[in-house]
Amino acid sequence: MATHTFCDGVQRRDFLKVGAVSGFGLGMGLPQFLAKASEGQLNPKAKGKAAIFVRLSGGPTHMDTFDLKPDAPDTHRGEFKEIKTNVPGMRFCEHLPKLAKVADKFAILRGVSHTLAAHGLGTQYLMTGNRPLPSLRYPSYGAVVSKEMQSPKELPAFVAVPNQGNYPTGYLGVEYGPFETGSTPTAGEPMQVRGLALRGITLDDVDRRNNMVAKYDQAFGSFAQNDKILAGMDEFSAKAYQMMRSPKAREAFDLTKESAGITGMFDDQPFSQSCLLATRLVESGVKFVTLNLGGWDTHNDNWSRLKDRNLPALDAGLSGLYRALEEKGLLESTSVFVTGEFGRTPKINQRVGRDHYPRAMFCLMAGGGMQGGQVIGASDAKGEGPKDRAISPDDVAASFMHSLGIDSTKEYHTPTGRPVMIVRDGTVIPELFS
Repeated sequence: MATHTFCDGVQRRDFLKVGAVSGFGLGMGLPQFLAKASEGQLNPKAKGKAAIFVRLSGGPTHMDTFDLKPDAPDTHRGEFKEIKTNVPGMRFCEHLPKLAKVADKFAILRGVSHTLAAHGLGTQYLMTGNRPLPSLRYPSYGAVVSKEMQSPKELPAFVAVPNQGNYPTGYLGVEYGPFETGSTPTAGEPMQVRGLALRGITLDDVDRRNNMVAKYDQAFGSFAQNDKILAGMDEFSAKAYQMMRSPKAREAFDLTKESAGITGMFDDQPFSQSCLLATRLVESGVKFVTLNLGGWDTHNDNWSRLKDRNLPALDAGLSGLYRALEEKGLLESTSVFVTGEFGRTPKINQRVGRDHYPRAMFCLMAGGGMQGGQVIGASDAKGEGPKDRAISPDDVAASFMHSLGIDSTKEYHTPTGRPVMIVRDGTVIPELFS
């Protein structure tokens, strides 16, 4: 099984260790991932009806992307130059020219700050909006949205492309976890998704299997109906069955159905095609999509790695995402949150790189009633910390939930009955919605 290892030696598994999603397997498969609880109470006035979360794993440097410091000393200032954007006064890295043309679509949060410099802890914080506790695992944003929002019956509420890594759904349980595609799309080809692609079987095979389940239910009668585990398996299996039979589900993952005008907004690289897929999934009714762009752990050779790989990938994919959502009429109703787990040191190290630095980082927010074309917050002259006001990950999370009509102070209960708020300490950032 492939893994990605960060500098601290922590492995990020490409797939959750809950079993393969297969057509007829007895392990933790597609039916279990599609288990749903009752829909939560949402604010009907909220503009966000779905969300896309882009995780920049490894910790992107704020100083060489969206918060350059051209007047900082040589010990801090990077190699890249600033460029103008389509928003007066907003500038960022020269290697993000496509994003510069759509800067009016998103807000930049600068001076986001926390104190957790380890990849695992920082990831937990930024994927949940709650500072990690040893006694409690908080659910990710996707798990919360999966619980609170209802998707069409043929589709999962939460999709991860290609996966969410090894971060669990916390105390909410695996039933609110993502349906993982297991791979990234290939340009110009229908995507073969685990559990939807009928490899080696036909729909007749699926029907025969479903008929066997129906005969089992008749044979065991009230016993099967009264057993909660068996009843739950029947409910989740029915959802999986609907997805496998549904043309809507298969077409949601088929990028060949997109118009030339939309596909032309993206290049052929995996992250760009994943961004294209995310817009299509949201358009089809999926409520939450997680995308991943890794490789930001640049302790060594920071500028070459950014210039040659990460920044072009981010520029092409994310700019296409914003443009395609707007073209489809979905940007206003889709909340988009882009973040890493921390920033990187303003002071350049001896390996021509930057190290872990949670005291200053950036986040990008768009859609869902959040106002683009603005910079909120600031870091100081050397990028070493917030200039005046620190924005916490909790505040960003509360704002993200607010854009979707979810009350971040709502209480859930753990399996032991412990009451826990969705976001424990966050406050909505007012400028995002003004």
